[in-house]
Amino acid sequence: MKATRKLIFVLFLFSVVNCYSQTSHPEPVTLKVGSKAPDFSLPGIDGKTYSLKDFDKSPVVVIVFSCNHCPTAQAYEDRIIAIDKNYRPKGVALIVISPNSTAALNYSELGYTDMGDSFEEMKLRAKDKGYTFPYLYDGDNQKCALAYGPVATPHCFVFDRNRILQYVGRVDGSEKPGTGQGEDLRNAIDEVLGRKTVANTVTKVFGCSIKWSWKNEYTQKLYKQWSELPVTLEDIDIKGIKELVKNDSIGKLRLINIWATWCGPCVTEFPDLVIIDRMYRGRKFELITISADKKDKKQDVLNFLKQHQASNKNYIFNNDDVYQMIEAIDPEWQGGLPYTMVIEPGGKIIYRKQDTVDPQQMKKLIVDDKYIGRYY
Repeated sequence: MKATRKLIFVLFLFSVVNCYSQTSHPEPVTLKVGSKAPDFSLPGIDGKTYSLKDFDKSPVVVIVFSCNHCPTAQAYEDRIIAIDKNYRPKGVALIVISPNSTAALNYSELGYTDMGDSFEEMKLRAKDKGYTFPYLYDGDNQKCALAYGPVATPHCFVFDRNRILQYVGRVDGSEKPGTGQGEDLRNAIDEVLGRKTVANTVTKVFGCSIKWSWKNEYTQKLYKQWSELPVTLEDIDIKGIKELVKNDSIGKLRLINIWATWCGPCVTEFPDLVIIDRMYRGRKFELITISADKKDKKQDVLNFLKQHQASNKNYIFNNDDVYQMIEAIDPEWQGGLPYTMVIEPGGKIIYRKQDTVDPQQMKKLIVDDKYIGRYY
């Protein structure tokens, strides 16, 4: 009885805290033109901690709130890199701040990227793209983002030598790469450098909304829905396997993973495959697993799949002669598990590997494929 009362009390406290966390945060307000730049102290991916005083010598400071995952942010990456390269010799300091809380970012929102918005993934993206500007992380407490009030990524703030805000808004009005050169941001920087009045001080922005830590209801709801999806396991024969490898029916990029419950590396990598499925299942992508377990282990296989909430398409080979399966899947496969293939519509195999896959490499391969892509 005491334990029950204690549990009820703990649940009550949790509900109160959760309710408070969802309702106690006012909607952030975007900093107004003419305002003084709020100071900050944020870690950079280079190991340094940055504040406004680190840029005291710069006649213009440009702060861009952006991130890894957003397709719009990715569409503007090269333009932001070019602007930094063009204006750095003029003393302009360009700083990019990632404001998103990873607690409010779910896997379904990562369908256009190979990386989320964690600090470690920021380091990977910066290296991959060759960032030369400070890339700062504000995802833990989001104090800086709350002070500046960005509404989407990317969102730009241009400050003069007195750190008074002169421009707030978009990079330019053409999201698709190659259709714009950052005209709005460049014009504002040029005017502030020349000590002129900025002609167009405010522009609207377009992109992914900021992932505020207290706005995680959708993520919690989605993960609950995923946990309740049916997990199935069907028998498959040689003919069925050959049809899967042909991949000529639904126009999706297909990842096929052959595994077994007794295979240690298979079991180790399986959760990463489930994450990949959840990231890209909303795109032209599907994950298919084929178990190489013996037929009498079918229930064990199904139990494992349910444990990992593998609601993708799952099969078990209906013949204990695994050598037939090996030849049907890929004549180049030597038979070691796990074995993974990525097949474009029409049957073109763009990836095959015996042994575990590198999850980061796999995500990059998927999102950079012509059937998926990083942009709308």
